[in-house]
Amino acid sequence: MNLWRLEILRLTRTRRWVALVGVYVLFGLIGPLSTRYMEQLLSSLGNSLQGMSITLPTPTAPAAIDAYVKNATQIGTIVVVVVAAGALAFDSVREMGIFLRTRVPSVSRILLPRYVVTTIASAIAFTLGALTAWYETWALIGTIDATAIAAGIAYGVIYIAVVVAVVAATSQWFKTVLPAVMAALVILILMPTLGLFNAIADWVPSRLTSALPELAAGSTASDYLPAALTSAILIIGLASIAVFGAKRAK
Repeated sequence: MNLWRLEILRLTRTRRWVALVGVYVLFGLIGPLSTRYMEQLLSSLGNSLQGMSITLPTPTAPAAIDAYVKNATQIGTIVVVVVAAGALAFDSVREMGIFLRTRVPSVSRILLPRYVVTTIASAIAFTLGALTAWYETWALIGTIDATAIAAGIAYGVIYIAVVVAVVAATSQWFKTVLPAVMAALVILILMPTLGLFNAIADWVPSRLTSALPELAAGSTASDYLPAALTSAILIIGLASIAVFGAKRAK
C-alpha cells in the first residue's frame, strides 16, 4: 500500500473528515439563519426583559456570508489545525516515526501525502460550508453572484493551504501534536496583526479570509492577488522548514 492511499484511509477510517465537514457545514447553516432571524430572537428576548427593544441592521446577503466566514475562520481553522497536526506530527507516535523513517528514503515523501490529503479534505469541507451558506442566503435573504462566491472560495482554499503548511512546519520542530497545535495557532493568531501596517496589509495571507464576504459585497477579485502571491511563497518556505525540521531529527 502506498503512502497516498494509506493517508486517505487514515483520514476516512478515523472519521476525522466528519469533524472537518461537520463544522464547516454547520456554520454554513447557522450563519445565514442567525443573520436573518437574529433581530427577532433578540427582540423576543428583550421584550421578556422589562420591555427592552433591540434593533439590528437589515439582514443582507453579504452579512450572511460574513457570518459563515467569521465562524469558519475561527472554529473551523482550529479543527483544521488539530486534524493537520495529527497527520503531520508523525513522530508523536515513536513506533510510527521509526517505522516510516526506516522504510521511506525521504522525509519529503512522508510529509507530502499528509499535507496534500489534509489540505484537500479541509478545502472540500470549507467549500461545502460556503456552498451551504450561499444556498441558505439565497433561500432566506437574497442572491449573490456565483462568480463572486467561486472566487471567494478559491481564495479561502489558498488560506487553508497556508494553515496546513504552518502546521507542517510546527509539527516537525515540536514533534508532538499539542505543542505543534499551540505553536501553529499562535502564528495564525498573530498573522493578522501584520495587516495593521498599511504598507503590507494587502500582502498578508490572512487577508484572504475576508475575500468571500467582501467579494459577495462587490469587491474586485484582483484586490486579493497580492495576498495570494504571498501565500504561495509562504507555503513553499514553510514546506522547506518542515522538511529541514524532519531531517534534523533523523
